[in-house]
Amino acid sequence: MAATLFDTSAMEKPRILILGGTTEARELASRLADDVRYDTAISLAGRTADPKPQPVKARIGGFGGADGLAHFLRDENIALLIDATHPFAARISHNATEAAQRTSTKVLALRRPQWQLEPGDRWTPVESVAEAVHALGPIPRRVFLAIGRQEAFHFETAPEHSYVIRSVDPVTPPLRLPDQEAILATGPFAEADEAALLENRKIDVIVAKNSGGSATYGKIAAARRLGIEVVMVERRKPADVPAVGTCDEALDLIAHWLAPA
Repeated sequence: MAATLFDTSAMEKPRILILGGTTEARELASRLADDVRYDTAISLAGRTADPKPQPVKARIGGFGGADGLAHFLRDENIALLIDATHPFAARISHNATEAAQRTSTKVLALRRPQWQLEPGDRWTPVESVAEAVHALGPIPRRVFLAIGRQEAFHFETAPEHSYVIRSVDPVTPPLRLPDQEAILATGPFAEADEAALLENRKIDVIVAKNSGGSATYGKIAAARRLGIEVVMVERRKPADVPAVGTCDEALDLIAHWLAPA
């Protein structure tokens, strides 16, 4: 697949590889797709069973850690690596930084700004999903899990609570919890719909990751309106690479970095 990922008839064009999986990654790829100055491709981890079509050539699957990504960057003569993965995809971001350093490849992180506490919010900040489990306390509660499926298994250690678990794909293997409801859905989620869900399910507390962006902010705004507590998993310190918060900023920096000599 790597041999046909880029346009071999346009070797003079700088090659851009986007590590994707987010709305921002797809938007950036769309805006670069018709830009004749660059040869752009996107790589997806393959964790979603039915990923959306991409506006540029796409590669599906992992690279084999920092070593594999470094080989790919070198073999494919990548001029710029853009880390536009999920804000909580710490491992791939670390691998991207390390691989770029090894190969002297320019690297840019596209990170959406995180949500900020506003008047009326009832946030309990925690540093990890495991810590979020303990933050629920021992008294049984109705919990809305909105953290994706990868780390939902942590809550098997707190079976006293009732859970409503929303994810894009089913949690596998199924959680061993006596009282759980699964909702399969893909954002964006409107605030009014989120408020209705929280009220209909009689939710006492939400567990969420501070992902930022507008697509999943509806539940945070709805919780504020309804006075519902949010156990908020905060982001870890990001990799120390040049970073921007919007596609416009990314495009400006790309044009500056990859300007013809």
